[in-house]
Amino acid sequence: MSRSIDYGKLMHEAMRGLIQRVLVGVQDNGLPGAHHFFITFDTTHPDAHLADWLKERYPSEMTVVMQHWFDDLEVTLDGFSITLNFGDAPETLYIPYDAIKTFVDPSVEFGLRFDSQDEAEELDSEADDAPDEDDSDPDTHSTNGEAEVVSLDSFRK
Repeated sequence: MSRSIDYGKLMHEAMRGLIQRVLVGVQDNGLPGAHHFFITFDTTHPDAHLADWLKERYPSEMTVVMQHWFDDLEVTLDGFSITLNFGDAPETLYIPYDAIKTFVDPSVEFGLRFDSQDEAEELDSEADDAPDEDDSDPDTHSTNGEAEVVSLDSFRK
């Protein structure tokens, strides 16, 4: 058994499960009301599939929009495939959940951001180098560099 609980990993798994459930609902019933999604993903992920011309145009990450027109949405346990229109050129993509960097539904000011392992290690390193915070201030929270904060403010209108 591990000597510690990996809350960051558990949180990411839960958030990816939420995305899966939302997409299953869209697969079964379509997008309700004004809901639409901006999904940014890592195009270098080994399980991501997209046309070569899209990989060339977006060598590291890409943001897709699910709103007015999409087709063939198929949601699986590990990711989803979808056909989207790129300048009157329909292309099918497969996006694994663990390639997703952000998932935003601006219609309800909801968003999730996933830090990569490199970003998390960089944040941990910065936190380790930072001086300890004064715990007497009720608005200041001290961490040991292990906590992960998901801020929704950056997705607000």
